[in-house]
Amino acid sequence: MEVNLEPGWKEILEVELESEYFSKLLTQVDEARQKGEVYPPKECVFNAFNLCPFNEVRVVILGQDPYHGVGQAHGLSFSVQSGVRTPPSLQNIYKEIKSDLGIAVPDSGNLEHWATQGVLLLNSTLTVNAGEPNSHQQFGWSEFTDVVIKKISNQKAQVVFMLWGKFAESKTELIDSSKHLILTTTHPSPFSAHRGFLGCKHFSQTNEYLEKQGIKPINW
Repeated sequence: MEVNLEPGWKEILEVELESEYFSKLLTQVDEARQKGEVYPPKECVFNAFNLCPFNEVRVVILGQDPYHGVGQAHGLSFSVQSGVRTPPSLQNIYKEIKSDLGIAVPDSGNLEHWATQGVLLLNSTLTVNAGEPNSHQQFGWSEFTDVVIKKISNQKAQVVFMLWGKFAESKTELIDSSKHLILTTTHPSPFSAHRGFLGCKHFSQTNEYLEKQGIKPINW
């Protein structure tokens, strides 16, 4: 698999991109594609980075695994391609935004307009077999994406990290809380959203923090 990355990310992640583990990872993804359907499509795997250049990152929303249904995943956590039914977790995200900020729930589940404003919609694992959640979890993607989180923490300041659910919260240790805002709550999944996510007001807190730092808020 060819890796086409935005120049800023390519420079920041140069050591990882040339590492043995990353080469092995890409080989495993290619082999999986030869055996069956893998999501997202090749050209979308690094969308999160290419739509949100390193220098533009203001917010990080961490997901775990791409959607494994037909036509859903396109390289952005929680987002689906235009024309695809909005998944339950994203429905709850929209519900919280409406409650928090009064913004009407959109018809589309495509979050590219967040990414282009500086929201890095990062999944810990960037590929998955069709119909098999977490099927690429052991490929080594998390080693790569953990480095991404550390690079943002170390080389940037005043970034908001939204960590929803136990898996995302486990990444707190990678982030310097003295110079970034870390917001944690339950996952927006229907199984847990009512235990903290709904009513968390993370979106207004994010914009208030950014504005206090003199940074343009996100148009959610």
